[in-house]
Amino acid sequence: MMTFTAFYQDLGPLLTALVFASFLLAGAVKGVIGLGLPTVAMGLLGLAMPPAQAAALLIVPSTVTNLWQLAAGGHLQALLRRLGPMLAMIFIGTLLGSMWLGISSGPWAAHALGGALMLYAVYGLAGPALRVARKREGWLGPVCGLATGVISAATGVFVMPAVPYLQSLGLNRDEMIQALGLAFTVSTLALAFGLAGQGVLGGPALGASLLVVVPALLGMQAGQWLRRRVSAQVFRRCFFVGLMLLGVHLLING
Repeated sequence: MMTFTAFYQDLGPLLTALVFASFLLAGAVKGVIGLGLPTVAMGLLGLAMPPAQAAALLIVPSTVTNLWQLAAGGHLQALLRRLGPMLAMIFIGTLLGSMWLGISSGPWAAHALGGALMLYAVYGLAGPALRVARKREGWLGPVCGLATGVISAATGVFVMPAVPYLQSLGLNRDEMIQALGLAFTVSTLALAFGLAGQGVLGGPALGASLLVVVPALLGMQAGQWLRRRVSAQVFRRCFFVGLMLLGVHLLING
């Protein structure tokens, strides 16, 4: 039990409350719009701790919630065939990025996280509706996967440019949800390997990450309830505006 609690004993009660509240809110966002748990958790936790520490915390809840999302729908084999090269390059890019950059505790790490959040928020608010021709997926998918992996390794944020790329493929709603779960699962597992290689993901960090699965799942349940009662479009706009403000703060004051 000490392995599970030692991390939080070191953090203290206020930071522990922030961690649990962050994953509750991040889970709720994911429950409403189908993504956003690592992005929200990294952004909020980045206000109070080094990005490497925040990234270690999100490994288990991100894996569990993404596998849950991945299990929905019946398109797994077709998506693996279509997205396989991109997924492979996400994994490779994350490992290479971890060796080259890593989510260090240096002064640039929080600024990089803020920049990634801002970029994603700008795309979410104003990004054009893109469409990639099927014949270009063979080379564009791996390029986007490699870029996503390097950015994930540096910031702990998995969404750019993977999400815009997946949204450009013309997938239906069920396929899109499953594709996001697939891409985020690969990103999370690759990030876990990268963090372990940097000595960040030890027993105490894994135990602490396991404990925050509970607020993340409770948040997802609350988000799914909320999704039936609010406009998804309004919620997404509020989400991206909040993410923009958070990114600006981290970019300037990180």
